Amino acid sequence: MNSRILRFPALATVLLSGVFVGAQAVEYSHVNPTASTISFTYNQMGSKVYGTFKTFEGALDFDTAHPEKARAELTIDLDSIDVEDNDAKTELPKPAWFDTATYPKAIFESTRVRELGSNRYSITGKLTLKGITRDVTVPVLLKAENTIGIFDGELQLKRSDFKIGAGEWADSVVSDDINIRFRIVSPEH
Repeated sequence: MNSRILRFPALATVLLSGVFVGAQAVEYSHVNPTASTISFTYNQMGSKVYGTFKTFEGALDFDTAHPEKARAELTIDLDSIDVEDNDAKTELPKPAWFDTATYPKAIFESTRVRELGSNRYSITGKLTLKGITRDVTVPVLLKAENTIGIFDGELQLKRSDFKIGAGEWADSVVSDDINIRFRIVSPEH
């Protein structure tokens, strides 16, 4: 049984700030963990590898009338990684990669949300992974379906920026570019 508890205030807030139902503002403050996903892809020896994180928590505080005040936070359990490649399942928790015994969580905390128009937002925040914190900016599209807000976003990270795949793996057959996608689903509040 997979449990996804999403604590996603800053990121989700930024993602949802551009959604309007009619002329009314919409507030999103809950995340549906069953409908939400975080996935990633990378290239290894010329082949694309797909994976997901099954357990994460998020907190969200997003009002489409005031997206600049949105807050989002996301905490990912790195041991919940699920990847197509069996060797990767064994290697990724080890010290050269995620070192989940020492750094079990990845954390994103939003610091700024900018409305770009057409239900698009730019969410800037701090991403901490393997004890290293970097500023990241995530483009997000907010889609409203009835009373549900869907925040879709994608960003590309360099694993070397977080010393993931360090040591003998630094110049490995695994791409430095890691593409991360998320879909955060929130019912209207």
